[in-house]
Amino acid sequence: MNKRSGIESKKRILDAAIRIFSEYGYKGASMRMIAKRAEISVGGLYLYYKNKDDLYLTLMKGRLDDLTGKTREALKDIKDPAEAMRTFLTLRLNYAREHREIILALGRDPGFSFGIEIKKKFFRQQRNVIEEILKKGISSGTFRKCNTQEVAKVIFSLVRGFIVSLVIEPDALFSPEDCGDLILGGLLKKGDNYINEF
Repeated sequence: MNKRSGIESKKRILDAAIRIFSEYGYKGASMRMIAKRAEISVGGLYLYYKNKDDLYLTLMKGRLDDLTGKTREALKDIKDPAEAMRTFLTLRLNYAREHREIILALGRDPGFSFGIEIKKKFFRQQRNVIEEILKKGISSGTFRKCNTQEVAKVIFSLVRGFIVSLVIEPDALFSPEDCGDLILGGLLKKGDNYINEF
C-alpha cells in the first residue's frame, strides 16, 4: 500500500467513525459498522487502529489538534485584544456549530473520564489562549484589570456551555456575536463604573 492510499484510507475511516459514533454512540458503534461505512474490510481497519478505543482517541485528538491549529492561525496577526477575543469566540463557537457531528461523536457515552488527558491538555491550551488575550488587553489599556486566570476559566466555561447546548438543547444556542458583545462589554474600559475587580 502506498503512502497516499494509506492517508486516503485513514481519512475515510475517520470520516466514517465520526458519523457512526454520532449516530450510535460509542457503545452502539462497532469496528464492523465503521469499516462498512468507510468501504474498507474489517481486517483493513485493524491495520490502522488496534481497537475501537484507539480509533476513538485518535479521532478525538485529531479534531482537537485541528481546532488548536485553526485558532493559532486565526489569531497570529491580530494586534487588537478586543478583536482577538471576538475572533477566538467566533471561531470556537462556529467550529462547534459547523462540526456538530464531532461534538455528538465525542460527547456521547464513553464517559467523561475517557480520553481525559487529551481533553485536559486541550482545555488548558484554550484557557491559555484566552488568558494571553486578556493579559495583552490589560497591558494595552484596552481591558480593565482582572484576575486573568479566573476570567479565562469563566469565558472558557461559557464556550463549553455553548457546546453542551449543541448536544442537549440546540434551541438554547446564542450567536457568537452576542457572546462577544457580552464578554467585551464586561472587559472594555468605560470609565470608573466597574463591578469590583476580581
